[in-house]
Amino acid sequence: MKATVVYESMTGNTATAGHLIAAGLTAAGVEAVACPITQVDLQSLSESELVVVGSWTDGFFFFGQRPGRGARLAQLPVIDGKKAAVFCTYAVNAGKTLPKLSRIVTRRGGEVIGGFAIHRKRMEEEAAEFVDRLLGALDLPIDA
Repeated sequence: MKATVVYESMTGNTATAGHLIAAGLTAAGVEAVACPITQVDLQSLSESELVVVGSWTDGFFFFGQRPGRGARLAQLPVIDGKKAAVFCTYAVNAGKTLPKLSRIVTRRGGEVIGGFAIHRKRMEEEAAEFVDRLLGALDLPIDA
């Protein structure tokens, strides 16, 4: 299986999470690459059965949360018929960032099978947990 992790990052936290997710998928036997939304690897994206899309959480601390630079994410190339998952990074509260990001990905044709909010101070552990959940949702072995 092949996967492409596409992310929008402002401070580098979401980029770090995206690369951790791609590395975790690769370690489990999934051929995965991570790239920013501004430099999507179109070859990888076209060959991927799974597309993982991530963003940082924008908005106020306790309300109005949304995917950072959502308009840029809405320009994701069409991913018709591909399994998709979403993630966001946050500092205080992710709010409704994941459902909003899921809607963006669904509009681009992805079949969203899950999502995960990753706290910026627990990046490694939570990225690994997200990968485990993804592998389970795809019915792939966790230690391939």
